[in-house]
Amino acid sequence: MKKLVVFTGAGISAESGIKTFRDSNGLWEEYDVSEVATPEAWDKNPAFVNTFYNLRRKQVLEAKPNAAHLALVELEKHFKVQIITQNIDDLHERAGSKKVLHLHGEIIKSRSTSNPFLTYEIKGWELKLGEKCELGSILRPHIVWFGEAVPNMELACHLIKEAEILIVVGSSLSVYPAAGLVYHATDNCKKYLVDPSAELKVSDLENLKIYKEKAGTGVKKVIREILKNSTGLQ
Repeated sequence: MKKLVVFTGAGISAESGIKTFRDSNGLWEEYDVSEVATPEAWDKNPAFVNTFYNLRRKQVLEAKPNAAHLALVELEKHFKVQIITQNIDDLHERAGSKKVLHLHGEIIKSRSTSNPFLTYEIKGWELKLGEKCELGSILRPHIVWFGEAVPNMELACHLIKEAEILIVVGSSLSVYPAAGLVYHATDNCKKYLVDPSAELKVSDLENLKIYKEKAGTGVKKVIREILKNSTGLQ
């Protein structure tokens, strides 16, 4: 079976009602990023930051996977599928995708402030400030904040280098370093970009086809084309 990698951004979750980062009515419009999404913000006002992510977690848990999430699961019948996502929600997992790599963390988890490899599932939507890990350190949201290293970046690069087919969904490829991942794909890799705000600056990629559509409709079109070309199915 061919190796197929799907790289997803905020656009795919937006159709499930989860606010995106950059839209005019998006998640951050009423917040200063430096006050909720940096290590310095946590050090300065952990209660404020923790409340912010508790509310985001509640929103995620109330959301449901949409048509695009579900359609991607169907690809596992025909390909070795790996999802790489910039999103911190668990909608891919709830849709049924078996292999999901999160670049920016997972909002449904907490992690130790002394050992970032110690992570824990949060029961419900609320992480209570002051909860501690087994080492006695305070737990924080399991999110990669601005200014922090992206620990799964090297693995993501490796996975994309091995891809025979790459589908990018819901990302305008403007947020780095994650946006640079697509350039690790080989020239022979078939590439598809689904995003209504896709820009021509990525047109220098070999074997790229752009669908300037929302995830729900664009993903289905891409899948029909891939199945027709790769397996003779439609």
